[in-house]
Amino acid sequence: MIWYILIIGILLPQSLAHPGFFTSIGQMTDLIHTEKDLVTSLKDYIKAEEDKLEQIKKWAEKLDRLTSTATKDPEGFVGHPVNAFKLMKRLNTEWSELENLVLKDMSDGFISNLTIQRQYFPNDEDQVGAAKALLRLQDTYNLDTDTISKGNLPGVKHKSFLTAEDCFELGKVAYTEADYYHTELWMEQALRQLDEGEISTIDKVSVLDYLSYAVYQQGDLDKALVLTKKLLELDPEHQRANGNLKYFEYIMAKEKDVNKSASDDRSDQKTTPKKKGVAVDYLPERQKYEMLCRGEGIKMTPRRQKKLFCRYHDGNRNPKFILAPAKQEDEWDKPRIIRFHDIISDAEIEIVKDLAKPRLSRATVHDPETGKLTTAQYRVSKSAWLSGYENPVVSRINMRIQDLTGLDVSTAEELQVANYGVGGQYEPHFDFARKDEPDAFKELGTGNRIATWLFYMSDVSAGGATVFPEVGASVWPKKGTAVFWYNLFASGEGDYSTRHAACPVLVGNKWVSNKWLHERGQEFRRPCTLSELE
Repeated sequence: MIWYILIIGILLPQSLAHPGFFTSIGQMTDLIHTEKDLVTSLKDYIKAEEDKLEQIKKWAEKLDRLTSTATKDPEGFVGHPVNAFKLMKRLNTEWSELENLVLKDMSDGFISNLTIQRQYFPNDEDQVGAAKALLRLQDTYNLDTDTISKGNLPGVKHKSFLTAEDCFELGKVAYTEADYYHTELWMEQALRQLDEGEISTIDKVSVLDYLSYAVYQQGDLDKALVLTKKLLELDPEHQRANGNLKYFEYIMAKEKDVNKSASDDRSDQKTTPKKKGVAVDYLPERQKYEMLCRGEGIKMTPRRQKKLFCRYHDGNRNPKFILAPAKQEDEWDKPRIIRFHDIISDAEIEIVKDLAKPRLSRATVHDPETGKLTTAQYRVSKSAWLSGYENPVVSRINMRIQDLTGLDVSTAEELQVANYGVGGQYEPHFDFARKDEPDAFKELGTGNRIATWLFYMSDVSAGGATVFPEVGASVWPKKGTAVFWYNLFASGEGDYSTRHAACPVLVGNKWVSNKWLHERGQEFRRPCTLSELE
């Protein structure tokens, strides 16, 4: 008899139009004010209900005293003409008024406000996106579930913790993605917190149901069997667990009967699920990328470090910087990455952010197959584009970039402002178009992206570095600074060592803005060389 495992089905409610709150911390702050407004409205409703109950209570106490007196001598009481009149009046009109008071719905204002605000609420995709962000942060920064659950993250100002129910929900999100590794981790954390006596709306049976199946899917049949038996101790009638128990026992009995041979291996392959393989979107340099995000694996040697300097830069005798030269620091040698300090003021940053906030939309990437812009899971942020003619500050920033780099910004793309969301990131990518993407910037008519200028418009409490996996470089955000590098050699060939990434933001709010400068207009500003890699 062949036993079939019963698979746990999870269906998420159909989402409405997606606001994408989880992709921008800046826009998520609006939700804080929304929730504060709802709490105020809720307190007003509670006060109205309390006032209503207080009126009813006073009326009941008054009638309690009156009826207590009247029932002692009913004839004598109603024999008084005033009492007789008031009794008729109370029963004919006042009890009707009390009935109307009791039936009066005091929640209209609160429900109306809630209905209006609900259209701006996050939806299922936001909740799942935020959950996936926690899983991403867990992997990138080597965090265990207990550390995250207790809120012990570096640089936090407002410590928070996860309940067993929260951990259970994270496990369920992983489960729907067939990510049984994280399902196991978070279901175990939920179970551990329940074992410690935490009061929760979820029970151990539900947790063990998911946990045993996740463990089974990763090939640990012995542990899956133990967990299933533990579940049945709590709920002997659990239909799925009873079916799974018989199935596990059947598989284990079959494994004991076969010899350790090639046929045995094939039999195991057919009956025992494999551990989850490499994800479809797994990047070859992921390990290096994640190490650099943690500040590990940086390949700068002391000998090379000695050749990196700080200097004052006057923009090749530019009049604007002769008396007040820019502070310049070498961050890396090959590719050459330069940081400019105190290059954008706090006031300018706030103006740029205020201009960008109303326009922020989910950041997109070029699809190499279609040549069109599309959203991608490996880029979690929102961005907006600002033109120089819109505001003098934007125009002044553009000219500053031109003066300091010596490159013409008239052919550059507009200033892109980006705000990263929960665990916001942009996985390893090139800024320039490769040879297999000849039409990437064809519509602009300005050639390839010759260089990148990146402003850091906020400090980040933890995470959020810009890393270059090919060369082992990490550049950390510092408010008011900017970094600059060339994407192309002077020959026009792409510099593949500039492949870079924005690490997930662990704690904090990351704002950046960047300017992509193009080849056209630079013919005499950065002449071509005969060597392909120079």
